[in-house]
Amino acid sequence: MREAAMQKIETSISELLKRQPVTEQEKDAYIQDLQKALRLLLEEVRDLEEMVALLQKKRFGSSSEATPVQEEEEPLGVFPEAELEYKEDAPEPFKKDQRGVHKISEAGRWKLTSSNETEDRIFDLDEEERICPRCKGKLVWIGKELVREVFEYRRPKLKLVRYWQMSYKCPACHKKGRSVIVRASVPKPLLNHSLVAASVVAEIMYQKYVNAMPLYRQEAAWKQLGVTFSRTTMARWIIRCAEDWLEPLWNAMRKELLQREVLHADETVVQVLKENGKTAQSKSYMWVYRTGMDGLPPIVLYDYQPGRSGEYPKKFLEGFHGYLHTDGYAGYNQVPDINRCGCWAHLRRKFVEAMPAASSNPKGLLTPAQVGRDYCDQLFAAEKKLAGLPAEERQKQRLAVEKPMLRAFWCWLEELERQPLAGNLKKAVQYARKQQPYMENYLLDPRCQISNNLAENAIRPFTVGRKNWLFSDTVKGAKASAVIYSLVETAGANGLSERGYLHIVLSNLPSMDFRQHPELLKDLMPWSDYMRSCFEQE
Repeated sequence: MREAAMQKIETSISELLKRQPVTEQEKDAYIQDLQKALRLLLEEVRDLEEMVALLQKKRFGSSSEATPVQEEEEPLGVFPEAELEYKEDAPEPFKKDQRGVHKISEAGRWKLTSSNETEDRIFDLDEEERICPRCKGKLVWIGKELVREVFEYRRPKLKLVRYWQMSYKCPACHKKGRSVIVRASVPKPLLNHSLVAASVVAEIMYQKYVNAMPLYRQEAAWKQLGVTFSRTTMARWIIRCAEDWLEPLWNAMRKELLQREVLHADETVVQVLKENGKTAQSKSYMWVYRTGMDGLPPIVLYDYQPGRSGEYPKKFLEGFHGYLHTDGYAGYNQVPDINRCGCWAHLRRKFVEAMPAASSNPKGLLTPAQVGRDYCDQLFAAEKKLAGLPAEERQKQRLAVEKPMLRAFWCWLEELERQPLAGNLKKAVQYARKQQPYMENYLLDPRCQISNNLAENAIRPFTVGRKNWLFSDTVKGAKASAVIYSLVETAGANGLSERGYLHIVLSNLPSMDFRQHPELLKDLMPWSDYMRSCFEQE
């Protein structure tokens, strides 16, 4: 956009230099055109100077302000991806021989040291179950069978757990030539033909998506525990578990989120190397949707999409009717049947960016940008005082206290527009005018917020962790990462341990018939009574 403006100015000057005015009238017009071109150049120089000053302030200046405000996240970065190392045929660190015993491969050598231990877990029939289902005679023990071995993680140790399944036969039926064998039930594995247990995958996900530890660092950490988990194998575990077990839970949370009446939304840039129809340098986006302060359990959902079109929030929020808090991005206008609430934190930031540096304002005079910022500060201060009031009283006080402040701000803005404006101050005024239809909608419902900081705070763990990851390789893992981020952030917002929540979910889902009975997933929501009881027992 700036390049196009400069090109237009350059073309205009080139045309002026070719003109040869003869009459006095032509000379006057020529001078006016030169003055206009000069003004445009001076405005461009002023804008560039402000841009340089703002970039220097962001890079070298203090990040804090007199009134705290959320900073813009960095627009560029890399996407936290499991699937960078993902391979469908990535080998397990252990193999099985013909006798059914796991044979240790060189890549995953299991070292039985003082820091490693092995545990046998016996699954037996209860006394009352040791009855022949055919003749009702007593069963006798005939042996045990090694069903599988898995790695279980218990900080800070890693141990090999053997699952033994007890089997019983009926001797009375055996004498009659009929074979009756009853085996104890065994929990289903997290992944078929894999030695990995829920505790290991939960730990890998926790370290990656909560602690921002890339897989190559985790690979080294697991070696310290005596076993080699390659990053490609861990990437496969992450994506398989996200697709097989966690995505249905994400879908159930989305249904719950769409039933709410107050939501917040935001988006940030991600980069995916291999995406159909796009170059590796193209921008993709991670969207976040969060429930508001409605007194109900919070839900935070991430949604990966290849672009920033308003079609993506429109599709995601299909069926939602209520208040949607957003920044100034016009794409959210495509979401139908909503009341869009603007963000005063974003508007305040525009005026802060327009404030001159101390060196360019030696007398310390109050500038229009500072006045605009102060109006925003007064609104935030008023909101802070009303925060603890009941909903009806807060709504009443908002209208009594903040409505006049808003009226004064728009009147001041109208007066300011009559003056010649340029640079970041002009942009701030234009932004305020463009967003004016949405900036007072928070007054319509006491559950609405004056800013979109809830969504910005929800997406911040992703933008912080993004700096520690390599580029995304495929879309498949991008979606898996969105699912995992959703679960850990929702768990954290509900006061649960993210590590513990992932462990419980991954331990329960393989044995649940949730595809036939989706209502069973309600017990695994972070706010469920069952989930609370699980943490109380620890």
